[in-house]
Amino acid sequence: MRFILLASSPGIAAAAMLFVHARADAQAERRVLSGDHIAIYNLAGKLRVESGGGSDVVVEVTRGGRDGDRLRLEQGTVRGYETLRVMYPSDRIVYPEVGRNNRNTISVREDGTWGNEFSRGERGERGERESRDYSNRERNQVEISSSGSGMEAYADLRVLVPRGQRIVIHNAAGDARITMVDADLAVEVASSTISADRTRGRLSLDTGSGSVSVTDAQGDIDLDTGSGGVTITGVKGGSLKMDTGSGSIRGGDIDVSELKADVGSGGVHLERVRASRVDVDAGSGGTELELLSTVDELKVDAGSGGVTVRLPASLSANVDLETGSGGIDTDFSVQVTKMERHHIVGRIGDGRGRIRIEAGSGQVRLLRGN
Repeated sequence: MRFILLASSPGIAAAAMLFVHARADAQAERRVLSGDHIAIYNLAGKLRVESGGGSDVVVEVTRGGRDGDRLRLEQGTVRGYETLRVMYPSDRIVYPEVGRNNRNTISVREDGTWGNEFSRGERGERGERESRDYSNRERNQVEISSSGSGMEAYADLRVLVPRGQRIVIHNAAGDARITMVDADLAVEVASSTISADRTRGRLSLDTGSGSVSVTDAQGDIDLDTGSGGVTITGVKGGSLKMDTGSGSIRGGDIDVSELKADVGSGGVHLERVRASRVDVDAGSGGTELELLSTVDELKVDAGSGGVTVRLPASLSANVDLETGSGGIDTDFSVQVTKMERHHIVGRIGDGRGRIRIEAGSGQVRLLRGN
């Protein structure tokens, strides 16, 4: 609808603005979800996840786009989960914010769901069988693009999550932001960035294409990107797992029991880390680690690229350092049991921990921290 302001009177202008805002607010729809397991599905639109009160999950849906009024909201139990599904009656969706010349194809079931929510260990053998049967249902290949022909529509979601809730959110295209949530939360996107700030509880973030950043998080954390970097700062908890097909992993101020980083191509640079078990696998790219605590086990496998690890002067471990091409350098006094041109095996201190570093090409450095 087009608005024409015929007078410059402040009263008229204010009334016009109020009318416009009223229409914008009227587009937001509120849905409430109750239950132990919640799942939300949306193909296009921005996602905001925030802390909520009470015991229910509240979802505020704002439709947009030329064809936004054609979207349907369906709510109900699907395979044991309380769900909210934004239904798009088209296999071609135009969403300009997905990025220029960017296309995503999602395999969507007839009920508007995709992916699997929980593992066999959580659901049991019956749940695994039901998951397999459900996954075999008819699917449609839905394409989401920034331009071209198709249904021009999206739904922005604001999800308010109560403390301790278990929830999975699938948002195919559109950036996702998570703030001050204390829950068991999993967010999966196809092509967009994900950021999380001040979270508590288990956090799982997965993007096919896009970066992931986490700041000030407590709990077990699992981050996965197909292509895109990972940035993590201020993390404390049991386990931290990071996996990226291509893109660097960078961060600091990490205090966990177990840290695992897997990079297909891209470097790893982590500072001020406290962890008893560390496992880094880098296909290509340099690896730099600063550990503020001694380790029970440290393993670094670098296909190509140098490895530099800084450890406390009180380090005590059995060490196995090897490089295909490049030197080996250490500040620590090593009682050598095996020495070759590119391979050293020995013990530092009384050998309480275990360190294994292997680089296909590049220098290996085991240094004392400041």
